Amino acid sequence: MIKFKNMFKKYILPLFLSFLITFSAAFIGSAFTSKSIANWYQFLNKPSFAPPNWLFAPVWTILFLMMAIAVFLVWQKRKAIPIKTALILYLVQLILNAFWSVIFFGFRNPALAFFEIIVLWLLILFTLMNFYKINKIAGFLFLPYLLWVSFATILNLSIWLLNEATR
Repeated sequence: MIKFKNMFKKYILPLFLSFLITFSAAFIGSAFTSKSIANWYQFLNKPSFAPPNWLFAPVWTILFLMMAIAVFLVWQKRKAIPIKTALILYLVQLILNAFWSVIFFGFRNPALAFFEIIVLWLLILFTLMNFYKINKIAGFLFLPYLLWVSFATILNLSIWLLNEATR
């Protein structure tokens, strides 16, 4: 019983909280995204490199899964080294991640979303660097996220410019 209690406290609960916090941001973002896909986003002018709509959900699910594991790995180092800055960066970038969907899909404002995603990209980079210092695997788990948001930034800018010209 004591062994399970220690395992629960050390691994199971922190892993559960990592997933809960991370996927809360995913849920908030998807609530705004799903409402706008069929009645707004599909009618926007998009560049030729825009992926099909069905691709976004699995990609983001994998990225959020990797983020949750990364923050769990960082949390596991809390007694050995300071992790406060890394956790603050993680939470702020997670909030900005959800807020991008609110701006782009909820407010239907690709211009403002573009400027927000630039800040998000920087925070992802800083989080990745901080995570890497604490746990190399956690840092590497953030790399696909940074690459996808780099692509999303270019896509966001393209959509903004293509649709600004038609106004």
